[in-house]
Amino acid sequence: MIVVKSTLWLWNGDGASWHFISVPPEQSAEIRAHSLANRGGFGSVKVAATINRVDWRTSVFPQKSGGYLLPVKAAVRREAEIAAGDEVTVELDLL
Repeated sequence: MIVVKSTLWLWNGDGASWHFISVPPEQSAEIRAHSLANRGGFGSVKVAATINRVDWRTSVFPQKSGGYLLPVKAAVRREAEIAAGDEVTVELDLL
């Protein structure tokens, strides 16, 4: 399990908005190693994520910086009672 403490942030572009949590490069080594053996589209890695006891499955996506981005959908944000700008702790299990 990888535990990440980071700020939930909002990206706006192309008429759409998305919420993400950035996984820092220093915490991404295990994801990167797993990715080499289980590569998904665009280098994505499937994960089970948990925030505030809210569980969901998604994928993390690689960044040029060496970290990964975790998208957080609206239903999860509502149930976990989090919003852009909040500092959150997320647990990631690699699938």
